[in-house]
Amino acid sequence: MKRRWIAAGVVAALAAGGTWGYQANKYRLPGIVQDWRDPVVPNRAVRWQQGPVKAPAGPRPPNIILIVADDLGYNDISLNGGGVAGGIVQTPNIDALAREGVNFTAAYAANATCSPSRAAMMTGRYPTRFGFEFTAVPVELAENLAHGEGVGPHRAIFHRELITPDIPDYPAMGVPASEVTIAEAVKAAGYRTLHIGKWHLGEAPALQPQAQGFDESLAILAGGAMFMAEDDPRVVNAKLPWDPIDRFLWANLRHAVTFNGGRRFGPRGHMTDYFADEAIRAIEANRNRPFFMYLAFNAPHTPLQATREDHDKLPQIKDHKTRVYGAMIAQLDRRIGDVMATLKEQGIDDNTLVIFTSDNGGAWYNGIENLNAPFRGWKATFFEGGIRTPLFMRWPVGITPGTQRADVTGHLDIFATIAAAAGAVVPQDRPIDSENILAGPAKRPAMFWRSGDYRAVRAGDWKLQLTKRPEQARLYNLAADPTERHDLAAADPGRVATLRAMIEAQNEDMANPIWPGLVEGPVRIDVPLNAAWRNGQDYIYWTN
Repeated sequence: MKRRWIAAGVVAALAAGGTWGYQANKYRLPGIVQDWRDPVVPNRAVRWQQGPVKAPAGPRPPNIILIVADDLGYNDISLNGGGVAGGIVQTPNIDALAREGVNFTAAYAANATCSPSRAAMMTGRYPTRFGFEFTAVPVELAENLAHGEGVGPHRAIFHRELITPDIPDYPAMGVPASEVTIAEAVKAAGYRTLHIGKWHLGEAPALQPQAQGFDESLAILAGGAMFMAEDDPRVVNAKLPWDPIDRFLWANLRHAVTFNGGRRFGPRGHMTDYFADEAIRAIEANRNRPFFMYLAFNAPHTPLQATREDHDKLPQIKDHKTRVYGAMIAQLDRRIGDVMATLKEQGIDDNTLVIFTSDNGGAWYNGIENLNAPFRGWKATFFEGGIRTPLFMRWPVGITPGTQRADVTGHLDIFATIAAAAGAVVPQDRPIDSENILAGPAKRPAMFWRSGDYRAVRAGDWKLQLTKRPEQARLYNLAADPTERHDLAAADPGRVATLRAMIEAQNEDMANPIWPGLVEGPVRIDVPLNAAWRNGQDYIYWTN
């Protein structure tokens, strides 16, 4: 509640400046309050605890690195669909993870937005089992979306009536401390546990990474951060004037990280470079003991910011935002390659399981077409473009290079797969939805998604999506129609009824949300946010 008192004081100060002072700057409140509470101090060196000077004799469990990109489009990976800007931007290092390991070609995000997906990765459970249904955002961001989000006749809806004293403050919106994270599981099995990058699973002390099983954490504790200071001469920025999310981010994010829950400080250079450099240092410090590293890059999520050096390498991309975005993808790929090269240099490449994925699909608000090609849909939708995600696992000892598997899997199965590789115990006192997919295909009969009234299920080759706005059931046979072009709901009402019943039965086992979805926003399925409205465009409303 203390945070709300501070916010109330800032609101009063802005209001004292008159109508302009309040209305024009209300959306800046979270950043102002955070700067007051925890101002960003200059960069300081991170000192990773050094492991043994020598590795113990004999075999040891594998090191494990989970690399997660943020809002990576399916087509951003050149192996999948060609790459950004018609293939101008290639991703050879990310591609190599698939070519040297196993590529799960039917892998799904646990949700179409980032927080719930990350919660599933960390716990091995549907996030709706413990009330983590919506991405954690400040109330001010939800309200800002409602004022600016929309196209044509469709406007965002802000549910002010759901704001009650029971809503947790933004820092308390996270994975409950009672959940068992993969970090806690492998730590109990003797692993050193390291977190670098985005968290977005709670900022209160009891919910931060170091309280959820990580020995050391170099974190973005808010939902995101600036990649560089906006006015840094080494950066090229691309602002998106059509996007209220973008406006909120530029106003409230800072170029800042925190180490083990301490004061915020400025990182060195571009955030993608910084996280990769620190991951390399952490690998070097822990090369002689088993470690688990969760390396969560915040690229290529907005705000779009590239190093000038990477931007200048792509003069053939004429559209400015696409050029900046492509430069961010190229940088991310290069730095993942540097992390992989470090494993080889340290002599632990052949005993390290590397997992790569993205939290969800590419975002509609970027204004860049074809991010998720050939699939329809975007982040925040349960179309394949929003939830079909890369999932590559590379482990020279346990995986045949170049393996492709089409069995349905995804974020849910990362927990049990890591636990099995580490020899860790999977919790037995609660339902676990995760399965060890290195031992074979998952045995679950179906996979489910839920965000408010928007729900979906995939059972075998059939997928049903249910929406309230518009009131519609969409049925697709993914074997015959993987890009969801032909809605079969009207032609096969019996199958719709069967799949709807599966969704209803699964929902009975889920929990109520810990905090409400305050905003419902429209997303057109086939065009980005900055495209002109045309009658007849398909759309859904997502809840967050």
